[in-house]
Amino acid sequence: MYRARLGGALDGAAAPYVTSIDDDAAILRHDVLGSMAHAIMLHDRRLVSRADAAAVLRALSGIDAAALLGGDRRGAEDVHELVEAEVARRAGARAGGRMHTGRSRNDQVSLDIRLKLREDINGVCSLAIDLAEQLLKAARAHRRTVMPLYTHMQQAQYGTLSHYMLAHSDALMRDVERLTSAYSRIDRCPLGAAAVGGTSLNIDRRQVAALLGFGGIVENSLDATGARDHVAEYVSAIAIMMSGLSRLAEDIATWSTAEFGFVELDAAVSSPSSVMPQKKNPDVLELTRGKAAASIGDLVAALAATKGLASGYSRDLQEAKLPAWAATRRATGALAVMRAAVSGMGVNAARMAEAAESGHLDAMEVAEMLVAGGDVPFREAHGAVARLVTSAHAAGSRIADLGDGEVEAALRGTSITREALGAAMSRLGSEAALRRRGSMGSAGYAEQSRMVRSRLRGLHAHRRAVALRREAVERAYGAVEARAAAIMGRRGGPRRGRAGKGLAGGAGPRPGRPRAP
Repeated sequence: MYRARLGGALDGAAAPYVTSIDDDAAILRHDVLGSMAHAIMLHDRRLVSRADAAAVLRALSGIDAAALLGGDRRGAEDVHELVEAEVARRAGARAGGRMHTGRSRNDQVSLDIRLKLREDINGVCSLAIDLAEQLLKAARAHRRTVMPLYTHMQQAQYGTLSHYMLAHSDALMRDVERLTSAYSRIDRCPLGAAAVGGTSLNIDRRQVAALLGFGGIVENSLDATGARDHVAEYVSAIAIMMSGLSRLAEDIATWSTAEFGFVELDAAVSSPSSVMPQKKNPDVLELTRGKAAASIGDLVAALAATKGLASGYSRDLQEAKLPAWAATRRATGALAVMRAAVSGMGVNAARMAEAAESGHLDAMEVAEMLVAGGDVPFREAHGAVARLVTSAHAAGSRIADLGDGEVEAALRGTSITREALGAAMSRLGSEAALRRRGSMGSAGYAEQSRMVRSRLRGLHAHRRAVALRREAVERAYGAVEARAAAIMGRRGGPRRGRAGKGLAGGAGPRPGRPRAP
């Protein structure tokens, strides 16, 4: 219906090449909703009569998205043309032909992307908070489950499993904060920018933004239609989050090996071997690592699609939204399975403690006790204890079990007395070390309890913020329905589409509903 200027249909090979209807299925319900808000504004600005506006709104509210996508697409290139053609069929060519007044497919698709990304961010944030909460539950249960902490994959210091779980929970909360920040920039309405330079018609862009629950508008019309930095920002936040989930997956997969034996995965998140009966493979963890790699590819695709474009809209941008759809699918899947992996994971606390006590993790503790009085320089203590560790390693013993000769050799040339070393040696072991350790954010017992309480408060605040965003969007969408009903002369709200599917007309949950995307 848009090809009047060209005087002919697309070539047989070009038609399927340029169409984006399958990719746009994810935003069909947003396109319907945006069109309803636009039609209401056109009515209020007296650009469309009440009768024509009512006919358009009636047609939009009656669209069954599943039937529309699965039926005759009438040669439409995209979902915008498909919806407009359906409205014209239902409302008549005269009334339906007024729906596109004062807008372009350029600002229309930009609007639809932003509407969807708002929902996706809220859904991803909810799932990230759920996983963080599961990690905090594990942290609370394992505040005294001793394990070695690692640097360079070598045992470094005594720690607790709770400390590990808290670290990944904190990372997830930063992911939520990044997504929340991105939301504030996505939450701007581009509709009314038209193709690139605005319109001479007396439209009200702020009214449409308010109807759709946006926090403001993308004011510059060139920026509103041609920019996709908000897409890249969203995909970037997802890629960062997926990289963190990949590290969590890698640790748990490693810990589940026979060599470590720290944890055992639940059967619900494991797979057997087709040939080796004994295998219990951590497939969901491995796939999380793989999907993290794909998420990085999504980010590269989103950036590459826009980096060389001249200002203004180009059809290349049709491809820029696909990485966002893929990023959402990967993130929601990974967050759900990682939550299941953590919640069902069996912990071998005895094996963790045994590993922690088998190394020389007392070394740093001894060095710090020697310098605590202020008389011994840390580097001097470090050198002396390093010599003790070298002797113990060669003898296959602990530093506490070394003989007088090895101790004398280690202390030779230092200001450290045998008495000071003996006092430090009398307070070795993970229990003493973790009771003693009190620096803010450390793995010490007291800090574990404090951090768990603090993180739970922060988690509830994030969850409430997501709920408030969803409620605000839901109220706005309800207002669109109410205004549409008033224009159509209906009482008690607009009639639903088939099977009560509402504004979306069967394309899934109604925009703004508190569900994961």
